Amino acid sequence: MSKPKIAVIVGSTRATRFADKPTEWIANIAKARGDFDVEVVDLRDYPMPFFDEATSSLWAPSKNEVALRWQKKVAEFDGFIVIAAEYNRGPTAVLKNALDYAYTEWNRKPITFVGYGGVGGARAIEQLRLHAVELQMAPSRFAVHIVWGDFIQILQQGKKIEEFEHLNQAATVALDDLAWWARVLKQAREEDLQVKQAAE
Repeated sequence: MSKPKIAVIVGSTRATRFADKPTEWIANIAKARGDFDVEVVDLRDYPMPFFDEATSSLWAPSKNEVALRWQKKVAEFDGFIVIAAEYNRGPTAVLKNALDYAYTEWNRKPITFVGYGGVGGARAIEQLRLHAVELQMAPSRFAVHIVWGDFIQILQQGKKIEEFEHLNQAATVALDDLAWWARVLKQAREEDLQVKQAAE
């Protein structure tokens, strides 16, 4: 079995977003492990309108060309690390929209989060875990939370995320868990596909 392919999804598209810093940091850690193939996926490259399809892609193909391209990209991966900003106690609208524009492409794949905001993005991540369950994903118990005090030091005082040992430790735990689920679920999906093909 090949190594699981993991997407690091940048969940904010604002011109002044903070997301680029944790994206680079967690992607570098994930790549250095050697047990993932890692790709950064930026929602700026998928400018989908707010959900405007007749129905979920579970029931009928999407008509929007960018949405179709997005679904094809999501389907490539065996697991996801989502960079999650918290605005007004929830995730960004653009991230929720991206989740809604795919369905089967998310199914039976693990997801973890790197959150930032007032309480380290915890409230946004809790909502995102519920969305992930509805999309038939396996959301991890473990995540990385860049709390406000750390956030200010990184954003305004020039500290690097890798200087915070508690964040490095949280990343290791979250990625260890993601690796286990990605490997197990990838094997299970491949076995299901073999059974389906044999029955055809």
